[in-house]
Amino acid sequence: MTRSDNPLLDSDELPHFNEIQPGHVKPAIQQLIAENRERLNELLEQEQFDWDNLVEPIEEMENRLNKAWSPVQHLNAVKSSDELREAYNETLPLLSEYATEMGQNRRLFEAYQELTRLPQFPEWPRERRKTVEDALLHFHLGGVDLDDADKQRYQDIQKKLSELQTRFSNNVLDATQDWDLHLEDDSRLSGLPDSARAMLRQYAEQKGLSGYRITLDMPCYIAIMTYADDRELRFELHRAFVTRASDQGITNPDFDNAGVMQQIVALKQEKARLLGYENYAELSLVTKMADSPLQVIDFLDQLTAKSRPAGLREMEELKAFAREQGLDDDLQPWDAAYYGEKLKQQRYAISDEDLKPWFSDRRVVDGLFQIVEKLYGIRIEDQTDQAERWHPDVRFFVIRDASGDIIAKFYLDLYAREKKRGGAWMAEYLPRMRTATGRQLPIAYLTCNLTPPVGDQPALFTHDEVITLFHEFGHGLHHMLTRIEVPEVSGINGVEWDAVELPSQFMENFCWEKEALDLLARHYQTGESLPDELYRKMIAARNFQSALAMLRQLEFAQFDMRLYQDPSIDSAEKIQQVLDQVRSEVSVMPVAEFNRFQNSFSHIFAGGYSAGYYSYKWAEVLSADAFAAFEEEGIFNPQTGKRFLECILQQGGSRPANDSFVCFRGREPSIDALLRHHGIAA
Repeated sequence: MTRSDNPLLDSDELPHFNEIQPGHVKPAIQQLIAENRERLNELLEQEQFDWDNLVEPIEEMENRLNKAWSPVQHLNAVKSSDELREAYNETLPLLSEYATEMGQNRRLFEAYQELTRLPQFPEWPRERRKTVEDALLHFHLGGVDLDDADKQRYQDIQKKLSELQTRFSNNVLDATQDWDLHLEDDSRLSGLPDSARAMLRQYAEQKGLSGYRITLDMPCYIAIMTYADDRELRFELHRAFVTRASDQGITNPDFDNAGVMQQIVALKQEKARLLGYENYAELSLVTKMADSPLQVIDFLDQLTAKSRPAGLREMEELKAFAREQGLDDDLQPWDAAYYGEKLKQQRYAISDEDLKPWFSDRRVVDGLFQIVEKLYGIRIEDQTDQAERWHPDVRFFVIRDASGDIIAKFYLDLYAREKKRGGAWMAEYLPRMRTATGRQLPIAYLTCNLTPPVGDQPALFTHDEVITLFHEFGHGLHHMLTRIEVPEVSGINGVEWDAVELPSQFMENFCWEKEALDLLARHYQTGESLPDELYRKMIAARNFQSALAMLRQLEFAQFDMRLYQDPSIDSAEKIQQVLDQVRSEVSVMPVAEFNRFQNSFSHIFAGGYSAGYYSYKWAEVLSADAFAAFEEEGIFNPQTGKRFLECILQQGGSRPANDSFVCFRGREPSIDALLRHHGIAA
């Protein structure tokens, strides 16, 4: 089969998205897996092994497989259809089986062991040595040491997990898109700003309806929960949102993730036991900076102890304010954002809506690019007309270094829309690597679900949405600015999971700096810079309810770690009990009886954060401390930017993340900057 038959087998650098059909998926992957198996057998017949005749050929064949699968995986997330989903689900078990087979190949494992015994191995470049050492660890974690029966069970578990995780994600997407509310007029929309009403009108028009249409997409959900005076409407939307994919939901019962969730947890615990660990949390931490679940729990407990008193004060303030505003009932979850926004407006004379005119989509993106160009001596160039895209809103860019050479490329997909998975993420299309024919450049997908343009107006973002974009672009820079050309440790690959958020959270800090905001915050109609008075209000309000926000993340992290630390959990009810216990110790926010947040917690059930959600806070210690160097030396100090680029972004996973941090900061990380940034005393 060739390119003329199947675009997924194309040798062109960029995918032909408009030509990919569901019928192409399984045949292409089957062919590539068969070719890889044949090639591997040839490699293993050699008498002696070195980098050039073992690792490099394996990297190239894996790269070709990923090059075919990555666009399919991406399309399934951003342009879902029943046909593509079916093809995707049919193909997943083939890939799972192949990956497990590679990880359990005893002869291949022994070949890698032989590499470490070569006299020249200690002199190899660091990235090559780490690739081999990481591979040996992953062989053990992949079950290479198991007997035949356990190997088969491990393979069955991996295959079933890939299916369940996809089903979990699909159920969340389907439950989210299965609910909407059509309003013929705006009688229930009192309090909503004009921009939000215009968005709801556009949602209705897209379905051929008059009036207004409310959905569970984040821009819509946040607007209603923050501004709608109609308490019953807020309740209705909140209930629909927090019961997605659960038995409490009002959508299709087929979307209930209770059983899926329970099976995922049970299978991960069984996998951990097979590999000799007491629980899945222990297994998860083998490839992370943290040494043990106890160390993680202690870290989270310390942050909770420092944050909870402030959180209790913030909660009491909010309740008292709501009573002053005439709420003659207990403050409920569907009231918190609404009264919180009013309290912020009263205290600081600023609202999210006040800032939106200064954050138009094109201006924000251009400003973001100017910031990283100043920091790292690069140039970003729009080449949208030179790439096939999956939607007209998608843009395509190249990154050039100081000498003008192209060093990376990326797609940017900003707006929320139907048939697109919620959330925001950076995903790899191709890693940077040296191939037999030259150098392969890193290419990334950067995906958000931000407020879309309405009519002829540009999209206007909230400041939180700007932060989301900067966060994902930080991941993208980590992937694209690497100088490492060994794919297993290039970019974000090989980086400990609890450090991988460092570059992304680092970028968020620029959204608060006046020097940076002057580059991206311009009024969409007048071109005026963000006024000093508005900036002062924004900074004054920066840590408004920051302890509540901190506690929310700590609740998620504690729940995740405790869930995967306890191998006795064997039902959805017990999962709920773990969450209830964590909430009683950590949270100060009321929670509705019907809340089934866990049923849509894709990070830990369908993503890569199982027993790893604490990584956001762990990495935030690193990122806050790293940014403190820019605060001390100047946020656009070229020497500081060069040091961050060379010590962290360019190194990828070629060495331990702590070594990269110490290279940049000259010392071990400190928690002080994190607490200061959140307005919490150290």
